[in-house]
Amino acid sequence: MGESKNAIAAAADAAISQPAPPSVVDTLGGRMHVRWDEGAAATPHGQLVYFTDFLATTGLFDRWVRSCPLSYSSGNAPDKRDVLGTLLLSLLAGHRRYAHVSGLRGDAVAAQALGMNKLVSEDALRRALLRIDAAASDAWLRPSLMHSVREALDRPWILDMDASVKPLYGRQEGAEIGYNPTKPKRPSHVLHTFLVGNLRLVLDVQLSGGKQHASGHAKAALGRLLDDLQDRRAALVRGDSGYGNEGVLLTLEEREQRYLLRLRQTKNVQRLVLRQFARQDWSLPDSQGCQMAEDEIRLLGWSQTRRVVIVRQRIRGGIARERRMDHGQLRLDFADNHITQGDKLWEYTVLVTNADYPLESIGQLYRDRADAENAFDELKNQWGLGGFTTQDLTRCQTVARSCALVYNWWSWYGRAANPSRPLLLAAVGRAVTHAHQTTLYLTPIRGRVDVLKKLLANVDAALQHVKAAAEQLRQIDPWACMLRYICDRIAPKAGPPLPPMGLVGPG
Repeated sequence: MGESKNAIAAAADAAISQPAPPSVVDTLGGRMHVRWDEGAAATPHGQLVYFTDFLATTGLFDRWVRSCPLSYSSGNAPDKRDVLGTLLLSLLAGHRRYAHVSGLRGDAVAAQALGMNKLVSEDALRRALLRIDAAASDAWLRPSLMHSVREALDRPWILDMDASVKPLYGRQEGAEIGYNPTKPKRPSHVLHTFLVGNLRLVLDVQLSGGKQHASGHAKAALGRLLDDLQDRRAALVRGDSGYGNEGVLLTLEEREQRYLLRLRQTKNVQRLVLRQFARQDWSLPDSQGCQMAEDEIRLLGWSQTRRVVIVRQRIRGGIARERRMDHGQLRLDFADNHITQGDKLWEYTVLVTNADYPLESIGQLYRDRADAENAFDELKNQWGLGGFTTQDLTRCQTVARSCALVYNWWSWYGRAANPSRPLLLAAVGRAVTHAHQTTLYLTPIRGRVDVLKKLLANVDAALQHVKAAAEQLRQIDPWACMLRYICDRIAPKAGPPLPPMGLVGPG
């Protein structure tokens, strides 16, 4: 009996070891033969290996892991490299919730590319971030963000500021009902983001409660950031009407920082505009048809008189006003029907500035802020900046800054041709190991192999430049070398106009 059992077991093992015949599937497009490749490791982000080459050459990921304050006392705890690698992969994959991390668990190829032992679970990631307190998180991530950008700030650049509302649906810390234009009366957090204009790189992200949407709650973070920049200070600080108040203006003026901020359309600002429209010395229309005039004003609550620039533009028809009637029905009034011949409609903006730029350049300089708005929208809606919400505020702040850091790394990686993230990331990769050598076979999901090879050749040229420099100069910083290489190719597109010679102001 024993021999028969062993024979049966041996026959079963032999059957398992033999490749199974393909199964036949009749699809709508015809018959297909399907085989299961159970032994091969695969990943949906096959081109991640090129990005990890970028991280390895510049030392960015290793530096981030070494400086992380996460520590465990248990021998069964995960390695912090595994924790941070899982967070990085989740952010690159476009995740917004911790629950999405479970979709990465079987990606052994990505884990190997980052030098990880394994990918941790969503609960392990959530618990790991809980072990980092607010002070340690600030000391870890703020210098990392500055390090990812600082070497590129050796030429004139613009600091853009913006506040984004993050709606909440639970009982989180700081979940307060404040300004929320898309979801009124919904508790929220507020993300004050500081961005390098034109380059679309994040310098810092300050997470606050829902009632702290006003820019006054971000002035401490702004002042700290300007102090950290030291000799790499921006040529101009730019922001929307939320930042044109006394607190922010004093923070900038105390540091002799040039600024260009928009003012809210208060009653006093409207009176100022009313006085200006009678003037005859408006500038000639620029390329967008805007005219400008300047004056000085001291608004209520201001400590001094400041220079303001009024920008106006003709509106030529196509105007409609939407109103809700008493019975709840919407009504649309076309303003064109009430405009008589000779009437002129104007759209106006009032900007406050202490910069000595020519009047004719002010309007275009503020309109260029639209490029920064695109970056703010991308961070909030396409990356995880507004996601990964937990009940405590500290972990939300940690992940927001981590998201900004990974965004900066990826922005530099794709700077050569400015391609989209899916184009340089999405490819089915199948790893085959033979004789201690791993070969990764890639199949691009989006096709366009010829375009991908050109983009990756540009990245490889940058990496080879850094490797060659590191071989010649042992003390060179690979990341600084990489930034100089990239910036030398995009510098003509960056920076605001310089002020006239002889005028006093910070450079």
